[in-house]
Amino acid sequence: MSAGRLEGLGVVVTRPRPAADRLAEALVREGARAFIFPALVIEPTNPSPRGAEALGRLAECGLAIFISANAVDHGLAVARRHGAWPAGARVAAVGEATAQALRNSGFRDVISPRERHDSEGLLAAPELRNLKGESVIVFRGEGGREHLREALEGRGARVDYVECYRRARPRADAAPLVQAWRRGEVQAVTVLSTETLENFLAMLGGDADACAAAATLVVHHAAIASHPDARRFERVLVAPAGVDGLVGALSTLRVTP
Repeated sequence: MSAGRLEGLGVVVTRPRPAADRLAEALVREGARAFIFPALVIEPTNPSPRGAEALGRLAECGLAIFISANAVDHGLAVARRHGAWPAGARVAAVGEATAQALRNSGFRDVISPRERHDSEGLLAAPELRNLKGESVIVFRGEGGREHLREALEGRGARVDYVECYRRARPRADAAPLVQAWRRGEVQAVTVLSTETLENFLAMLGGDADACAAAATLVVHHAAIASHPDARRFERVLVAPAGVDGLVGALSTLRVTP
C-alpha cells in the first residue's frame, strides 16, 4: 500500500465536533496523525424576538441564505417549528460545505458559487443581483459581519436575521497536546476563523508562543492569515477551500526527523 500524501505529518484539528472528527478521518486516510482539539463549540440558541417575527413571515420569504453548515442544522430546526418550508423560497449558501449540508437536507437547487466560498463570492452570483422588494432571511450564528446584509439592502431587499446558534470557547486541558508538540509530533494547525485562532492560542496559555513558533498555520482565507495572532506561527499557508485544498496545502510540508 502506497504512503499517503501526509505520511507522518502531525496536524491539529480545531473545528467543532463532529466536523473535527470528519476532517480528522480524511487526514488520517492520507497518512497524517490528527490531533483533535476543538477550539470552538457550537451551542443552539432560541431566535431573538425579531428573529421569531421573521420566522413568522417565512411564507413570504423569497430567498433564505445560510451562512454555515451549523446555520443549516440549527436554522432548519427552528424554521420547522414555525411551519413547513415555503415552496417558493430559494436557498443560498456561503461555502460548499454549507451548500452540501442543504443538499443533504433535501434542497436540490442551491445557489452557491464554486469560485469563492465566502459572502463576497455569494454576492457575485447572478441570482442575487436583482432583489428589489424581495424578503430575505439570513440564518447565522450570533454576531458576525454586516457586509452581506448591507449589500443585499443596497440591492433593494428587506433583510432579517435568524440567529440560531452561538459560538463559545470550550473548556479543555491542553497539556496532552502541548506534550505532543514538545515531542516534535505536531507540524501544523488548521483553523477556519479568526475566532477559532484566538480561542486556540488562549487555550494553550503560556505555551502558545513556543508551540506556534514551531508549527505552520493553515487557513482558508487571507483575512485569517493577516490576523496578528497568525504572525506568531513559524509559517502561514492559505489553502484552497475544501478538504482537498487543505490536504494539498498540507502536503507541501515536510516532517523533520
